[in-house]
Amino acid sequence: MERLLVLEDGSVYRGRSFGGDNFRIGELIFNTSMTGYQEILTDNAYCGQIIMMTYPLIGNYGINRDDYESIDPAAFGLVVKDYCEQPSNWRSQESLDHFLKRANIPGIYGVDTRAITRKLRDKGNMKATLCNVDADIEKVVEELKNTELLNDQVPSVSTKKIYPMPNRGKKVVVVDFGVTMSTLRDLSKCGLDLIVVEHDASVETIMSFYPDGVCLSSGPGNPCDLTSQIEVVKELMKQTVVFGIGLGYQLIALASGATVSKMGFGHHGSNIPVTEIATNKVKITHQNHGYAVDTDSLEAASLEMTYQALNDKSCEGIEHKTYPAFGIQFYPQAGDALYGKFVEMIEKGDHNNA
Repeated sequence: MERLLVLEDGSVYRGRSFGGDNFRIGELIFNTSMTGYQEILTDNAYCGQIIMMTYPLIGNYGINRDDYESIDPAAFGLVVKDYCEQPSNWRSQESLDHFLKRANIPGIYGVDTRAITRKLRDKGNMKATLCNVDADIEKVVEELKNTELLNDQVPSVSTKKIYPMPNRGKKVVVVDFGVTMSTLRDLSKCGLDLIVVEHDASVETIMSFYPDGVCLSSGPGNPCDLTSQIEVVKELMKQTVVFGIGLGYQLIALASGATVSKMGFGHHGSNIPVTEIATNKVKITHQNHGYAVDTDSLEAASLEMTYQALNDKSCEGIEHKTYPAFGIQFYPQAGDALYGKFVEMIEKGDHNNA
């Protein structure tokens, strides 16, 4: 069955349908990853967005039980060039189409993703929606122009109840702004005893667990919407070691007095190079963000840039000059030295020197 992708500038792309039929208006972004569509679709940082994959063939290895980043995906749609209806992989347990139908996320394939990507690179991300071929396009475009994008998405993807991930090591509180399962898994592999708390947990609640450190997770949306959480982070930095990933990194910057701005089309992909300032070494990183910490605001905020994007020179990592707080815009991978740095700061008791 045919389906349409409609952009707010009036562009219409005709393709074939797969997945669910819950058509919603979202921000159309492009992701340059060649693999990892399951992790991408289930990453809660994509809440409210329609994801377009630039790599053409999607669905060829299916969906498996192990690669979820969340249980309840929050993406609004998926756009691909070629969809593989019959996956072939020993780990596959269902097709991408079946997964999207269960999650009621609509998909479209057979559209010119290269042309759409070039448009977004030139004009920036746009509002978009999927719809049936018999839809009144004029009304759809009018609705796109008049609809505000989803904001303050964090409450819808954060845990509603505190829960533990027991271990025998140092105790770390993870503030869940849309945390990925891989982040929790990797922190646990470091031997850390984790307590996961809601996004709006107070300083008193967090510190009542007597943590040796706090990890601020990744998540969706504009960090400036989280005004009360910024104040919480400001107090936490004075009391314990704080490590921020993605949105959590941006909150450290805002709590320190730096500023954050919306990017044209953001960084979404697993092949994005960043330079470590101290060593001049390059990492190829996995990223998903549409906001960036403003480099020219770091000095007045007592922040030092530790990583920089190789392509557009945007800030990708910071460390506070006074407090034991640091963060990165990209996702650290299992065994990454940045997890080791967090553990080392905790074991040294750096918070006692704050």
